[in-house]
Amino acid sequence: MIRPEAGNPPSAVDPTASRDIARAVAELRQLLGDRLSTAEAVLHQHGIDESYHPPHPPDAVAFVSSTEEVAAVVGVCAKHRCPVIPFGAGTSLEGHIAALHGGVSLDLSGLDRILEIHPDDLDCRVEAGVTRQSLNRSLAEHGLFFPVDPGAEATLGGMAATGASGTNAVRYGTFRENVLGLTVVTAEGRVIRTGGRARKSSAGYDLTRLMIGSEGTLGVITELQVRVHGLPEQIAAAVCPFQTLEGAVRTAVETIQSGVPVARMELLNEAAIDASNRYSQRQDPVAPTLFLEFHGSPAGVEEQADAVQELATENGGRGFRWATDAQERKALWHARHHCYWACLALKPGAKGWPTDVCVPVSCLADAILKAQEDIEEHDLLAPIVGHVGDGNFHLSFVLDPEDKDEMARAQEVNRRMVERALAVGGTATGEHGVGYGKISWVEKQHGEGVEWMRSIKRALDPLNILNPGKVIHL
Repeated sequence: MIRPEAGNPPSAVDPTASRDIARAVAELRQLLGDRLSTAEAVLHQHGIDESYHPPHPPDAVAFVSSTEEVAAVVGVCAKHRCPVIPFGAGTSLEGHIAALHGGVSLDLSGLDRILEIHPDDLDCRVEAGVTRQSLNRSLAEHGLFFPVDPGAEATLGGMAATGASGTNAVRYGTFRENVLGLTVVTAEGRVIRTGGRARKSSAGYDLTRLMIGSEGTLGVITELQVRVHGLPEQIAAAVCPFQTLEGAVRTAVETIQSGVPVARMELLNEAAIDASNRYSQRQDPVAPTLFLEFHGSPAGVEEQADAVQELATENGGRGFRWATDAQERKALWHARHHCYWACLALKPGAKGWPTDVCVPVSCLADAILKAQEDIEEHDLLAPIVGHVGDGNFHLSFVLDPEDKDEMARAQEVNRRMVERALAVGGTATGEHGVGYGKISWVEKQHGEGVEWMRSIKRALDPLNILNPGKVIHL
């Protein structure tokens, strides 16, 4: 079977013979009792994510309920050189949770307590298994919300580990900008705390941000101190179809360059809108479409919407609609929220390969237009969606991984897209992370800097037990 670049699992540093997984599992069963599972269905669930990547189930799944239990489990695994793969909700897209070398999947979903909320300081402390929606339900009682929204009902620990962002990043930043501190279990089973509640610090190395995007390869995140924001006085949603894809992208770029503080700005091309119409039996115009959201005072929201409508009209936008009522806003955003599943439904039985890049905003139009040309040239089904306000867009390949020719064509389109992004100073992944699916692109993007990453990995995880085979080759 042909896989995209870096799709074949790399070898672990330590020979398999040096690992005693069976003994680790036996000891963990004594520690956790029936919260240590080896049931086939449970193993399968913990070895597969939401993408086309094939399952790589672990040897056991440990369901933990506290930082102390995580430390104990990691300590046992370190003693026997048994791989540990942190697991949140399983919504990742690049094989992050695959047990490439066997081992124990560390299910953190039981760490689901909201520990502290400080409304006056706009921060809170949560355990890693708390999901963004459950957090926002609690924050709403205080007139607050946590803005990082990757779309899936992900856990905050998983979002931190993958460096998630999503639809609100254009205004509120990514997870990296919204975390203040972490509690982390090291590869030896020790507990350390990074950062704090202060909004800035110049005290030593920034260990908090070292962990963001590390994908469980440097430590296991068990608690997070995060920034929260006041709920906007008013929220307005808007939708505008365009005559051309170029016009839609140009509007997005000009909106950012004009300084309009848009909260969300999403793009769906014709293929994505068509998929949504078929999936939800809607009648939206099959055209490149921008979905927007504005936050602020009633007067400010209206001013923002008017400014974007003027830009859209100049670029071929037709039928600009905006609404402040919650139900109307939900209806306007429907196509974007259900896009991934709608795309998969276009080809029953197929798998999804969502891939992403991020480029400087001024390079966005060229990157998206050339990607669409490549899709058409290679006769592929790959709707385009994007968080275009920050230069991030996705191709959602819908394909059969067993079809070697189709996979080869998709691989070529992805290669061209990533190389164009790197050529203009962009990145091989804006928010999906690396897993094992994008390792080769990380090395191409960072060059000699990858050796620094290897040095950090070897220093913090000398036995290579923390999610081995991910982020970088050792």
